[in-house]
Amino acid sequence: GRRGGSRPIVAPMMLLLHVSSVTGFSSLRLSSSTPVTHVARYAASPRSITMQHGGKGFGGGEATRDPPPTVYDPSDPKGKQQAIHKAESFAEYLAKRGGFSDSHKSGVCEPRGAAAATAVSKVAPATAPASGSPYAELADAYFADIRRELALLMDNPSWDDGSLAPVLIRLAWHSSGTYDKASGTGGSNGAGMRFDAEASDCENAGLHTARAFLEPVKRKFPGISYSDLWVLAAYVGIEHTGGPSIAFRPGRVDWEGEHELLAGGWCNPMPRGGHGRLPGAEKYVAYDSADAAGRPSGWQKLCGHIRDEVFYRMGFGDREIVALLCGGHVYGRCHRGSSGYAGAWVEHPTRFSNEYATDMLEDEWRLVGHEDTWLDDMGAAELRPAAGNRQYVNKCPLGTGGDDANQMMLLSDMALAWDPDFRVHLEAFAADEAMLAREFGAAFKKLTELGCEGVLQPEVAAGGLAAAR
Repeated sequence: GRRGGSRPIVAPMMLLLHVSSVTGFSSLRLSSSTPVTHVARYAASPRSITMQHGGKGFGGGEATRDPPPTVYDPSDPKGKQQAIHKAESFAEYLAKRGGFSDSHKSGVCEPRGAAAATAVSKVAPATAPASGSPYAELADAYFADIRRELALLMDNPSWDDGSLAPVLIRLAWHSSGTYDKASGTGGSNGAGMRFDAEASDCENAGLHTARAFLEPVKRKFPGISYSDLWVLAAYVGIEHTGGPSIAFRPGRVDWEGEHELLAGGWCNPMPRGGHGRLPGAEKYVAYDSADAAGRPSGWQKLCGHIRDEVFYRMGFGDREIVALLCGGHVYGRCHRGSSGYAGAWVEHPTRFSNEYATDMLEDEWRLVGHEDTWLDDMGAAELRPAAGNRQYVNKCPLGTGGDDANQMMLLSDMALAWDPDFRVHLEAFAADEAMLAREFGAAFKKLTELGCEGVLQPEVAAGGLAAAR
């Protein structure tokens, strides 16, 4: 893995797959051919495995860590309490570091101006006009204080790669990515993931921990809604890690009870495998055959899932889709205990760059499963997914990639390189990191504001972290 930049795109040698059996990949031979694709093929087991549901959603690192208490049973509050305890302990760590203003030392920061914190605790309905929002009288300085607090939270030496930014980005993404343009349901407004009907989606596994890390901030700043806090935390995380500064519009209001979430009908009841509004990394892909370029059967249907069932449903176009994935998947890593996938997409998963795009195009990638124990011998055991899952890695049993950082790509990532309409944008972002920053920032802002048009206030002043210090 190399940090991306404005570099020419090099298309590695294609590896052709010769299948001796139509029922699987029990016997194969790899041979070089004309440079057409960078995808290396994997010798899968003879059985066919089709993933119809589940998988890793998009948008940053997962909330879980492999050691306990990362596994949370919704019927047992112990896991949540452990996560909150961990968050509170980290808040104490921050307090010892110093850097808080006098207002922080009191423990609770009241909104500055005429609006009291209690004015937001009993929220208005989601359909309330912006002029009637309790945020109308909150001073910009209040949000600057929250930004400052969130910035202090980002660097966590006990968390994955030392940063909370990736998991907070994922929290905002998954909270917002449920929006449906046709019905007007879903989206970040309401903070529905506080309730089991939305939190129980398999794509949201582990995000209870991200929410717990923000609890100390919510207690200090009761004037901000959960739904606004989750979005603002992602904005701060992106900027804190060198990404674009995104102007924040407050005004989202929290559901007072699960009945308001269920009234939308889209997650009542929650179907097995999730409500389908968040993406599945292997959806519709089968491994019983491959095309001439070595891509598993069903990959075109996976592209259709990404477009029609996820992003087009929210109102995004192809270029925005690629910008979101290039900017979002440069952050964080996957964990076997949560999504079933394993490893980081890039070498530097806590720093904004176009490394995701450049590495996807320039590196050779091989499809692996849990049974590929040769990864352990290369020091890449962290790249072996859980049993039943498949992902691409920048390694080869013959030793290729042994000196590179351990990196992986999901099937849904590789689709950006396989689909010609996606690939043209992938190549553009690989060649221009500044352009990716601009377009990812705009697309992420759009994502987090979907469904909130009736409640959002004007952008608050001093949107950058520098102004909040």
